[in-house]
Amino acid sequence: MASHQGKNIIGLWLVGLLLVGCVKQAQRLTPPPSNFDREDTLVIWWERGFYAQEDEALEAVIDSWQAKTGMKVRLSLLDQETVLKKAVNALRSGNVPDIVFSPEAERTLVPLWARNGVLADVSDVIEPQRSQYSSVALQSAELYNHNTRDRSIYAVPLKQQTIHIHYWRDLLVEAGLSEADIPTDWDAFWAFWKQAQDNLHAKGYTEVHGVGLGMSREANDTYAAFNQVLEAYDIELLDEQGNLIEDNPQRLEKVAIALEWYTNFYKSGYVPSTATDWSDSDNNVAFLNRRLVMVVNPTLSIPASQREEDEDLYFKHIATIPFPQEPDGESPTYVVSMPQIVVFEAAPHQEMAKDFLSHLIQPENLEPYLERSLGRFFPVMPDLSAKPFWNDPSDPHISLGTQQFQSKTRPGYHALNPAYSNVQAENIWGQAIESILVDGVSPEEAAATALSNIEKILADWDK
Repeated sequence: MASHQGKNIIGLWLVGLLLVGCVKQAQRLTPPPSNFDREDTLVIWWERGFYAQEDEALEAVIDSWQAKTGMKVRLSLLDQETVLKKAVNALRSGNVPDIVFSPEAERTLVPLWARNGVLADVSDVIEPQRSQYSSVALQSAELYNHNTRDRSIYAVPLKQQTIHIHYWRDLLVEAGLSEADIPTDWDAFWAFWKQAQDNLHAKGYTEVHGVGLGMSREANDTYAAFNQVLEAYDIELLDEQGNLIEDNPQRLEKVAIALEWYTNFYKSGYVPSTATDWSDSDNNVAFLNRRLVMVVNPTLSIPASQREEDEDLYFKHIATIPFPQEPDGESPTYVVSMPQIVVFEAAPHQEMAKDFLSHLIQPENLEPYLERSLGRFFPVMPDLSAKPFWNDPSDPHISLGTQQFQSKTRPGYHALNPAYSNVQAENIWGQAIESILVDGVSPEEAAATALSNIEKILADWDK
């Protein structure tokens, strides 16, 4: 997870360097020969796991592939900022690795790379396992290439994530509330957590807040949480072909209502005052330090961090629940992100890379790898989700998360239109939220600015 300073750096760097320079140049550049050709070794750049077990699981798959093929692998485990910067610089220099994996890149860079024709088509990796993948996973990997003017498979879905809600059982007891009474109705659900804070403050727990929602433009968590809120309010921005739906007063009004609803938690004191400065790790820390009764998070990283550190906390004290019904009473549709692996078109060992990825996504290799992420991410193959690990009723988090993925889901808009990846990179919704809370902008003005910025991003994409 990135630091506050790191998120500022990567955000400005991506917007300034990548989205302005690379968008217009990458499809025209022919990279020079790679220095990696000097060794018959598969070079992999992989974002370091949240837990050591994730990295160990990857190394186990690499070891089995090396033993099977006799090939060699040079693995570099890198933090989020480093792997993104190195990948972009490698494309600019032509000195590219064979394989790159970064969960963040799926929402920001992978659609751009596919659009600009710098990714290898990996349909031959996916095709033997196509029937195993969920339709949402396949949709997320079928990306547009501006050179071919068509869509194809330019990424290998590895795992999936969506939004989750966690709470402290003992803090609810202290607040005099029962978890059995948590409502499923939208308004009543959120009022319940406000009541929890009010009750705790009345008993002297004044440092505890009822709701954990990110409010900063630096945090991807802010973007993810508000994306789910937009879905809850049935606010559609793109059609099924990825085209921007024509603007209308009703949509502007609905976005303003969603922004007002979201920011009122902060204005009324039910979210910590520091939330406008949160990085992606700060909501995790605040919750684990018992400064939040409930928190919204885009992976199961919060309970998973305690699974082997403190089983008592994991199994008895922290609980996970699904999102409530949407304001219109419908069951929630979860916006799903699919961290993906890519192979560059200029990769010196492209066929080796594809062979390794084919090995990795064999169900007997992929499922143990995902298990060792301790449930932070979930399978993209429905048959794997049926395995005991993902459905253990004694596990209060993973089994619930599995049920969420078995509900209605959809991929993020960046899978429909690569230009929307810039909306994520610039964190347009985080900007809108922060402008209301820090700059005093009205929800109506913030909504109008956000929608105008999205329209401009999409319109400028092909210039």
